[in-house]
Amino acid sequence: MNESRHRDKEAFRREILDAARELFAGDGYGNFSMRKLARRIRYSPTTIYLYFRDKDELLFCLCEELFREMDAALRRLSDEGAGPLEILRNALLMYVEYGLANPEHYRVAFFTSPVVYGSPQEYLERDTMSRRSYFRFRDLVAECCASGQLRPRDPDLLAQALWAGMHGVISAAIYGQDFPLVDPELLAHTMVEGLLNGFRK
Repeated sequence: MNESRHRDKEAFRREILDAARELFAGDGYGNFSMRKLARRIRYSPTTIYLYFRDKDELLFCLCEELFREMDAALRRLSDEGAGPLEILRNALLMYVEYGLANPEHYRVAFFTSPVVYGSPQEYLERDTMSRRSYFRFRDLVAECCASGQLRPRDPDLLAQALWAGMHGVISAAIYGQDFPLVDPELLAHTMVEGLLNGFRK
């Protein structure tokens, strides 16, 4: 395959994924169809099937893109040379910042289908970007515990409690449009400090 043809294929794959994200965000998983997607990008469904097996594979790829970006951001934070607790604090705020800046991406990844990665056992067994990014985050929490900066607790418990707090802030900002929510960034900082202070005691 020559380079220009490869670029064309990658560009078309990107077009399919971008259109699929819009449809998933607007119509939901149940109302999504490959025919709708084909109409959106003005290609035949047969052409799309050359790139993606079905809507589940499309959704999986979109989720993996989000987690790949988040994992890369966490790796960049880790390379800055700060202590583990400071990296953790920045990672939590970065997570909220990403979700607020990319509400459509976040909505598709977390609110479209509850079984993108199969069962919890399948999640742990498959080498996915979602699992890699979660393990990297969990290892950071474990490092904070090992260094005495957080109380020694089950790293999965602490990591998921911290994630749930950030997920709540993003969800409230995305879906609470009729509620007088305070500034989400201020809310995120308050949540992070409250959780980290609580886990230090």
